[in-house]
This record gives sequence, C-alpha cells and structure tokens, in this order.
Amino acid sequence: MARILIVGGGCRGRLLAAELADAGHAVRITTREERGRAAIEAIGAECWIGTPDRLGTLRGALENATLACWLLGSSSGSARQLEELHGSRLRAFVRQLIDTTVRGLIYEAARPAVPVRAVAGGEQPTVRGLAQHNAIPATPLTADPADTREWLAQARAAVRGLLEPRHEDAGSLS
Repeated sequence: MARILIVGGGCRGRLLAAELADAGHAVRITTREERGRAAIEAIGAECWIGTPDRLGTLRGALENATLACWLLGSSSGSARQLEELHGSRLRAFVRQLIDTTVRGLIYEAARPAVPVRAVAGGEQPTVRGLAQHNAIPATPLTADPADTREWLAQARAAVRGLLEPRHEDAGSLS
C-alpha cells in the first residue's frame, strides 16, 4: 500500500482520505490549524499542521509519501491569494517533490473563481510541464466539485492510475 499526502483536507479531501484509508493506504492530510486534527484523525488519517501559504511547513509532510494530492481547486481568498496559490506556490511545491519519494501528483484544477490571469498562465500546463521535467507523473482532477460522486470517482481513478506499475520500462529489464 502507499502513503498519500493530501494538501487541502476539506470535505472532499477527507472523503477521499477515508476511502483510501479503508483500502489500506496510509493517508496524511495537511491542515492549517490544530482545530482540524480531530476530523482528520477520526477518518483514520494522520494530521500534519502545515499551509501552502508557507511551503516550508509542508516539506516534512512529503516524507515517505508515494503520491501528493494538491486539492485546493475550491479554495477561497482574494484574487491575488488565489493567483499565488495556483501559480507560484504550486510551482514551488512541485519543485519540492524532487528528491522525495513522491512518484505521482494529483492536482485539482482551479475553479472559475480563480482569476483568468492565473488560469491563462496555465496552471494545468505548468503542473504537467514541471512534473514532466522532474519525471513525476501528474493527473489533473477536472470534475465539478459540486458533484461529489463524480469528483470522488475521478480522484479514485487518478490514485489507481498513478499507483499502477508503469510498463514502458519493461523493455529495459533483462
């Protein structure tokens, strides 16, 4: 089984974490404040106090993680805060994955509330480009977060897809 880090442990993040924990995965969820601990631990996940506002607080959360999930597509804040979250902070987080055990990234695409300038900068292409540059597979979640069933189905499929063995390297084995 895998250790999966979820950055953005709100309602959908905790639903996904509960399913992953039930399937035998070790799940670590970040929360900004101690008051989120009880809800996280109640579903069988490990709580990590950290925030994308200070990426250094997330570095240790990557320890022994196989997958990282950036589930912040529905985040709220000012236009500037959202641009930074889905722009410079996301890029810096993906760069932090270098030299870790993380072998896959799941990224929840920003909702329409994120300013056009941030989206026009291409958060999905940026994530894909950074992930490809660092040889880390990335899968975007594009399902409408209001449709919890569809969102969870897409998130589960993303986890399964990233955890499946890659066959492109099979030819190099002798």
